[in-house]
Amino acid sequence: MLKKSTKVALGGMVAALSIVLMFLTGILPFLTYAVPCMAGFLLVAVVIECGYQWAFLVYLAVSVLSLLLAPDKQAAMVFAFIGYYPIVKGLVEQNFASKKLLSWAIKFLVFNLAMLVVYWLLIHVLQMPDVMTEMGSLGRYTGLVTLACGNVVFVVFDIALSRVVDAYVQWFRPRFLRKLS
Repeated sequence: MLKKSTKVALGGMVAALSIVLMFLTGILPFLTYAVPCMAGFLLVAVVIECGYQWAFLVYLAVSVLSLLLAPDKQAAMVFAFIGYYPIVKGLVEQNFASKKLLSWAIKFLVFNLAMLVVYWLLIHVLQMPDVMTEMGSLGRYTGLVTLACGNVVFVVFDIALSRVVDAYVQWFRPRFLRKLS
């Protein structure tokens, strides 16, 4: 078990690095979707070393700070709405390890609910109804196409996240974090 000071230090370092990554979107705007994913990958270390509660606190800190400070608000919103996923993934896979189909169903449900909330906020709170109709005659299908493509990307993200966890546990942790255990 890690000491509280070690958990605070690790959480602070991951949060700071995540915020630095978020600032990259102001310099390189094409990273709008990649940077929130990378920041989510950093949460893996906090989940494994400190637990789910600490990881959730780091996620909240990064979400709030990136919404306030990051130059690319779209990237900050993406992190705010999917940055928690490494935490959820760990909990779901831990609790439903023997039930892979149920595990995937829960993960898809979480992702799709988050996407629906994002679009609801865009349309009703931020008053952007054109989000769904800006593609001309295909506009009425924009939501469905976006959700379908988002689910494909979500599967790729989930698989990549699993590989990051494996690499962290099997390669990075034994080589660089031996003293934490």
